[in-house]
Amino acid sequence: MSEVQSGGLSGRVFDVQRFSIHDGPGIRTTVFLQGCPLDCAWCHNPEGRAGTPQLAFTPSLCIGCGYCFRHCEHGGHVMEGDVHRLRREACVACFHCVEECYSGALEVVGSERTVDDIIVEVLRDKPFYTESGGGMTVSGGEPLAQASFTEALLRRAKAEGLHTCLETSGAAPWEDLAALVPYVDCFLYDYKETDPERHRAFTGHDNARTLDNLRRLDAAGAPIILRCPVVPGVNLREDHLRGIAALAGSLRNARGVNVMGFHRLGEGKRERIGLTAEGRLPDGLESMTPDAVDQVVARLHALGVTGASAG
Repeated sequence: MSEVQSGGLSGRVFDVQRFSIHDGPGIRTTVFLQGCPLDCAWCHNPEGRAGTPQLAFTPSLCIGCGYCFRHCEHGGHVMEGDVHRLRREACVACFHCVEECYSGALEVVGSERTVDDIIVEVLRDKPFYTESGGGMTVSGGEPLAQASFTEALLRRAKAEGLHTCLETSGAAPWEDLAALVPYVDCFLYDYKETDPERHRAFTGHDNARTLDNLRRLDAAGAPIILRCPVVPGVNLREDHLRGIAALAGSLRNARGVNVMGFHRLGEGKRERIGLTAEGRLPDGLESMTPDAVDQVVARLHALGVTGASAG
């Protein structure tokens, strides 16, 4: 596919975040794509899980104007006493209610955007990338759920002289991942759990494909940073930390290990789009403090991971 042809290719995007400093080196623009085969209980971007636009509802912003009630033909909006409820089982995702919501309580999360459209936005900050050693990062969701769009986006970014990163769980066919190697300067590779059955319990899949693709990437000479979400009561265990250390030590092209401490920011997002993690995480789980994350980093250092740092 030529650059001209790929420029018009469209994909499902739920955010383009400028001035990102945690998704690779330097100042970056991170493009978040929708669609992910995993269902991580602690996911902090749940709006990227589904492969289609989502209806988000923030009750605290509702001013009770009634426009959405009058414009929804499917009974998706009801009043229970003085409380506006969204009946998601009746919603057909026509999003007519959003068009009539003046307060911003209703919002569509995700839209179709072209490679050309995204690259124009990314290039606005090229001087900052040049000065800081930054560039563009593609994240999600899982970018490989839209493999063709992701490849076209990364190829175009490289043609524009940008440094590129890809954040991935590796939960995709190897062929899709291999096709991206020429266009990615660093893979931010998620490693969530050492134990295969615990990995399945908290993500919906075991880690066999993740590990196989990771080793193939390493053999291909691709620079890799392991991104390790750490969740107290779930995977914050000595055997998992030792598993991270052993894996990092076995990779020839590992450039570091980022410890991603659990935070509760995803909870509000889940509520807005009608999802729940109830029963999947320990009760009363709180966000990890910076000190708690530093303790995990220190333990990895003690296990020989010299490149460990807080993500």
